[in-house]
Amino acid sequence: MTARDIGIRDGAGTVRVRADGEVGEEELAYLREKVGTALDRPGLPPVSGEVRIVRAAAHHVELPWSAGTDIRVGGDHLVVHVREASARELADRLHDHLRDRAQRLAHRAQEDHRAATPPPWRGGPEQ
Repeated sequence: MTARDIGIRDGAGTVRVRADGEVGEEELAYLREKVGTALDRPGLPPVSGEVRIVRAAAHHVELPWSAGTDIRVGGDHLVVHVREASARELADRLHDHLRDRAQRLAHRAQEDHRAATPPPWRGGPEQ
């Protein structure tokens, strides 16, 4: 088994993609593209961390492709684990999970800065 590091770099930070097992360049390129688009979202703080892709060597494994992430988005920790039958399905599912979690983080950050409505005894709307 060999491990290869492929970095995804943009203005917001660095995410390393590590591949263990027999993972081809075409699968890695597709995966890099999917991870990059999932985390390239306006309003996100700097992103850094690692995505690890593993292909099982045993032929009898039902879902030989697995991925795990350990990514920091600002002060938040983003962890995603995915298992699939093919590299494309794995990349697509990982993209969906990362995009959903990044969207939650971005919306939560926007909601944290919103002012609460004052109660009626402090000049707020009456119910």
